[in-house]
Amino acid sequence: MSEAADGSGVLVLAGTPIGDVDDAPPRLVAELARADVVAAEDTRRLQRLLQRLGAEAPARVVSYFEGNEAARTEQLAEELVAGARVLVVTDAGMPSVSDPGYRLVRAAIERGVRVTAVPGPSAVLTALAVSGLAVDRFCFEGFLPRKDGERRRRLQGLAAEERTMVFFEAPHRLAAFLDAAAEVWGAGRPAAVCRELTKTYEEVRRGTLAELAAWAADGVRGEITVVVAGAEPAGGPEEALELVRALIADGVRLSDAVAQVAASTGVKRNALYKSALADR
Repeated sequence: MSEAADGSGVLVLAGTPIGDVDDAPPRLVAELARADVVAAEDTRRLQRLLQRLGAEAPARVVSYFEGNEAARTEQLAEELVAGARVLVVTDAGMPSVSDPGYRLVRAAIERGVRVTAVPGPSAVLTALAVSGLAVDRFCFEGFLPRKDGERRRRLQGLAAEERTMVFFEAPHRLAAFLDAAAEVWGAGRPAAVCRELTKTYEEVRRGTLAELAAWAADGVRGEITVVVAGAEPAGGPEEALELVRALIADGVRLSDAVAQVAASTGVKRNALYKSALADR
């Protein structure tokens, strides 16, 4: 087994291509050849990646995915303590970012084992870069809950978030996500849906949440990353009331106008509704 200077092993998180195999970091091939154990989210995909890279992984290969992550983490941690160099690879992107890896990182740190990474392609940063939305401040929210009620609660909790937000979503749930986001955050919130990034059929759709929801209603395929503009900085009650007036002038019902403005500004809905009623 390979050994670090202090006698313990090393945990290596290796980024893999999110689409185009030519984006694989050069160090990935070297680390695959150097590892004692390769923990792969999907061992068959790993074999295909090795073939496309023209690389070899003489190490013992084990599966490491959501279904066995909790149990296998302890086994891999023991091997790290014994001196093994363990390489973690997922199907695409960086391990532990909405993929297996976090548990093993925590276990390695708790045992004093060195943790390092092979930087690689990132769907989060790639989508941000091509979205056309502000990138000076952003947050990654991963996958939202599948159930409608739980998803809406998460969206409501993010209503006043001013940073650009990045989400992962399954293609068959994309329309529901966009519909809910448009309802909670306002139909006019700018967003971008990035599909099949760096792959042959890469597509980036930009527009309002309502426009994108209408486009997705017919069905979408592929790996999906969604980027949504943050809320406008919260204004005071007067600014919020002015926004309500503008929506009503455009034909929006009072209750709907208040709901949209309250979500986008952070002004309390009940107080805004009372002010809007008095204003009429």
